[in-house]
Amino acid sequence: MSLLVTGSIGIDSVDTPTGSVTDVLGGSAVYFAAAASFFVPVRLVAAVGADVPAGLGNVLEHFKIDTRGFEIRAGSNTFRWHGKYRRNMNERETLAVQPNVLAEALPPVPDAYRDSEYVFLANTDPGSQLEFRRQFPHCKLCVADTMDLWISTQCAALTDLLRNIDGLVLNNEEAEQLTGEPNIIRAAELIVQMGPKFVIVKKGEHGALVEHDGVKVVLPAFPAAQVVDPTGAGDSFAGGVMGHLAATGDLSHENLRIAMAWGTVVASFTIESFSLDRLMRLTRAELNERFEHYRSMLAI
Repeated sequence: MSLLVTGSIGIDSVDTPTGSVTDVLGGSAVYFAAAASFFVPVRLVAAVGADVPAGLGNVLEHFKIDTRGFEIRAGSNTFRWHGKYRRNMNERETLAVQPNVLAEALPPVPDAYRDSEYVFLANTDPGSQLEFRRQFPHCKLCVADTMDLWISTQCAALTDLLRNIDGLVLNNEEAEQLTGEPNIIRAAELIVQMGPKFVIVKKGEHGALVEHDGVKVVLPAFPAAQVVDPTGAGDSFAGGVMGHLAATGDLSHENLRIAMAWGTVVASFTIESFSLDRLMRLTRAELNERFEHYRSMLAI
């Protein structure tokens, strides 16, 4: 079962307490696609500029991403982001951002993608997400990610989006910003009342919460002895969740719990290096081994 993702492909510069990198591959769609590819074939709709990120072609080929919806635009520049993490790695400051091609229209959806039953709207403006979502009126599951920028600047468009998707992924600070409710349990309940069938609230090193039809599931993060770079962890988490759901076709409470566990485990590898370096070296055997370790940790 194929999974379709649209979102950003970017050039990142990252400063963390463990080191710094400049002009490395990043972007929500890339991290998501890489993580999801361990579970199911992934289709990509995204654009980059003429300054295409170094190594992008090798990454997409490595993860066997279907790139018929991928576009390199002459005369445009690729999305760029520069961020800095504080000592605890939970707090991040955006030092510079250049939307560039991300502010332009998305590439057209290839006819071969029209039968996509699982669609993920990785982080971009909610207006573009809604326009893209409407091209798949009969998909089985459509989930979106969002961020603080869109909540503060495009809240009305985000509200429209929430009425047209099945699930939303965001972090605890964004959940509070969207609802005005500091308690994430209550915030999750309020978000579900806005339209989506479920919401996943990411809590960084403290794990994640899902609210689904009145059922709440809370899972801890996988205990990491060292965090090199948290960039892309949330997108990798979403990729693992959606990858498992698309692979199984099971949208039950119990399977959503299992999907969250897979997402947690994939994200635990992402943070072990800068950019997608660790995911590029990750094997399915390593992924399975850590999943079983995580499962045994949760047994009571």
